[in-house]
Amino acid sequence: MKNVTDSPRNPAGQEMGDAIFSPLPDLVSTNDFTPRLLALISNALVWRESFLMRREFDLGTNDWRVISALAIRPGATATYVSEFVAMNKAVVSKAVNTLIARHLVVSTDGPRGSRYLHLTNAGAAMHDKMMPVSLKGEEILLSGLNPDEILQLKTLLTRMLAMTPALSTAAESTAEKIRGRD
Repeated sequence: MKNVTDSPRNPAGQEMGDAIFSPLPDLVSTNDFTPRLLALISNALVWRESFLMRREFDLGTNDWRVISALAIRPGATATYVSEFVAMNKAVVSKAVNTLIARHLVVSTDGPRGSRYLHLTNAGAAMHDKMMPVSLKGEEILLSGLNPDEILQLKTLLTRMLAMTPALSTAAESTAEKIRGRD
């Protein structure tokens, strides 16, 4: 057993214990791992959009997603919006409350405590102001592709999106294996 005083130390003199200083031998390829590439693109789009929308409208990307969903489906419930935009229900709830406070969305009571959400006239106007920010991000991202490549990309992304339910099934199966129930 190694004596604590023999442990490596960082430049500040802090003990490093059993810290690893070299890359592991079995790694994900950061240049072509599809989930990483999709996440990097998504993060760049969201960062740009959120920065511009906060600066221009004092609203963020989550607020925009709710506004956009309600523009497409007036009278949707928060649960529907959450599923449609693939956002956590708590995040959608916070955005809805912000939008109600800003008089951009109104809520009407439905059966069993559900709330139906609608844009107000001010909400529809805000949608029309915010939409170009979002569309410009897509335009920038696709600007290096020709129309055939854009169509191919969107076709492939749509096919990949259709496969996402299998991720939940795979996650449940993996969790069972980890718990030893396989």
